[in-house]
Parts: sequence; structure tokens; C-alpha cells
Amino acid sequence: MPLYNVTLKQDSPPAELEKAKDDARSGGGTIKHEYSLIKGFTVEYPEDNVTILESSEHIHVEADGNVSTQ
Repeated sequence: MPLYNVTLKQDSPPAELEKAKDDARSGGGTIKHEYSLIKGFTVEYPEDNVTILESSEHIHVEADGNVSTQ
């Protein structure tokens, strides 16, 4: 399953992040990492279910990938 980074949007209530975690788990996902510096987590999640997470106006979902500088 692909990995997704899920972060709480600015000015959103912290409870929305907990709801996103619950939604991720109930949708078949496994939380792999919870961030301490930012409000978010990385989840291994079925690609065909990702629209469930993306439907929240309080969180941002992005596919995990390699980042490089040139």
C-alpha cells in the first residue's frame, strides 16, 4: 500500500487530526509515524480509499515520496 502524509491545515481544530487518524484506521490504514514538530502523521493506506481522507476540509493529504535538492 502507498504511504500518505496527512497534516492539519492552519487554524483547524486539533480534534480534526484525531478524527483523520480514526478515519485512516477504519479505512484499512496503518499509521506509520506521528510527527512531533508539525500536526500530522504518515499512514500506509489503500490507494482506492484515499478520497475518504481527502474529503476533510481540515486536513491536507499528500502522497509520500522522495525529496531532493539539486
